[in-house]
Amino acid sequence: MPIAPSPHAGMGAVPHHGGVTFRVWAPNARTAHVTGDFSGWHAKGRVPMAPDHARSGTWSVFVEQADAGSHYKFLLRRGGPYRWRIDPFARQVTHSRGDAVVFDPRAIDWGGQPFEMPGWDDLVLYELHVGTFAAADDRPGTFDSAIGRLDHLRRLGVNAVEVMPPFGFAGPRSWGYNPSHLFAIEPSYGGPHAFARFVRAAHERGIAVILDVVHNHLGPTDLDLWRFDGSYRRGYGGQYFYNDRRALTPWGATRPNYDRREVRNFLRDSAVMWLEDFRVDGLRFDGTNYVRSRWGSTHRAQDRIAGGHRYLAGVTTDLRSRQPWKLLIAEDMQRDPLVTAPVEHGGLGFHSQWDADFVHPVRHALETPWDADRDVAAVARAVTGHYLQAPHERVVFTESHDEVANGRARVPETINPGAADSWPSRKRAALGLALTLTSAGMPLLFQGQEFCEDGWFDDRRPLRWDKAQRHSGFLHLASQLIGLRRNLNGTTAGLRGAHTALLRVDSERKLLVYHRWWRGGAGDDVVVAVNLSAHVVGDYRVGLPRPGVWRLRCNTDAPIFGHDFGCVHAGDLHAEHEPWDQQSWSAAFTIAPYSALVYSQDAA
Repeated sequence: MPIAPSPHAGMGAVPHHGGVTFRVWAPNARTAHVTGDFSGWHAKGRVPMAPDHARSGTWSVFVEQADAGSHYKFLLRRGGPYRWRIDPFARQVTHSRGDAVVFDPRAIDWGGQPFEMPGWDDLVLYELHVGTFAAADDRPGTFDSAIGRLDHLRRLGVNAVEVMPPFGFAGPRSWGYNPSHLFAIEPSYGGPHAFARFVRAAHERGIAVILDVVHNHLGPTDLDLWRFDGSYRRGYGGQYFYNDRRALTPWGATRPNYDRREVRNFLRDSAVMWLEDFRVDGLRFDGTNYVRSRWGSTHRAQDRIAGGHRYLAGVTTDLRSRQPWKLLIAEDMQRDPLVTAPVEHGGLGFHSQWDADFVHPVRHALETPWDADRDVAAVARAVTGHYLQAPHERVVFTESHDEVANGRARVPETINPGAADSWPSRKRAALGLALTLTSAGMPLLFQGQEFCEDGWFDDRRPLRWDKAQRHSGFLHLASQLIGLRRNLNGTTAGLRGAHTALLRVDSERKLLVYHRWWRGGAGDDVVVAVNLSAHVVGDYRVGLPRPGVWRLRCNTDAPIFGHDFGCVHAGDLHAEHEPWDQQSWSAAFTIAPYSALVYSQDAA
């Protein structure tokens, strides 16, 4: 009896009533088989696969003996011995070099309560690494252990977690940026069922889940995609990769071949699966500058990868057409407005991008030892986000996985190495929180930043949750600032708005004052004053946009935020009809060293 291809659609292993369809793209193989626990794992029990149709390059078969939970592998032969390969579309693996497992997403229990994505202007992101976020007994954390910390984030006010890549990787520990299996959750994190439980638990607490995906390179180790069906050219990686110098990345010669339709579909389908089958609320695309250029800079025409640009524009167009409310973020780090420009105007079509123009000048100002060297004008430019059309178009932060590793440390650690608990470290780290949470943009915190974690990020170093007690005052400050940013009390709507006006950029006194608003008026207008010096600034007059009483909503120097804070009293302001800073009203305030004051008016 001739071998027949499966009548069902879908790549990889797709469960159906009465069996499983297996399909693999192996255009250069002469024969293809699937084997597994349903066939005894031996040569005589391998199941032959049939070509789907001429020139498709795919092979398939329907196996009645297989079901969800079955272990399997593909056997491909181009010449010589069979190549045992893990399914590139495997939704579950036993480990990076182990078996693929048939997974049925229809079996996930999502509960009965639908989740509604918060408005993008309301989002406060929290980046976490599963292996260190909730580790226990020297073992890497899992998604189930991370669920136990979600109530902490809910109390903090965070309403979106950005999960560093949790896909199958080589070895027991990793940052996640070396994915071997784009469709499979790392087994040591608990696999797909644990991830689904995490997403459901987050949604039950009003927390969105943003997933960090890596499409700029794969592996490079434990990578069955390398010369998958035996074909390759000039020593490169075969069908899934460029087979010329475009393959070269800082992490190996494993840049996907964006010019090949099957590879684009492979990458896109993984993104679609996480958004649709696992109900994540958005994706953060790692290193998009390395998708569209060889070495991370699109400023050199000879290094640009046109296929990469077309791929990113195509994938955002596809994803937006499916679920337009899902958030798409790029890490491009080139200050390029094309990243968030519409595809029809030559852009990439992302909703937002990480902003290098914020993190680098703000961190430099916080870490600089001498006040005289602090560049207040650079901080002012960072706060305004001059190229923004909407506040969600950029993500602002002072700490991220990249900024607290690779030779750099946490903000408190870099301010005073070896003494991150010191007064200068905590005071200036608090300024970093205040600037992040009161500037135009989508604010992001890195795990532990809310309780002044020190050192640097290491995938072997668990987050030290005891510091949440030791630095409970700092944690309270982070929560208060997040509440103001999200306008939880109805008095600071302007912090969610797109508008910023600089009222004062005083390079001599190292003082910055800015006005944030959405529509303007009581309960909307917000004035923020930031002192970037070690000196008290007293009786300092500044223009105000409205008359009346301006309530002090937050003083980062308040003693409740630190046992050694509170050296200078600050209170409400009463605007006087005295023009100042091109405003009709003004008032004088006093601000403590390395402190921020946030003012607004009671809503009418």
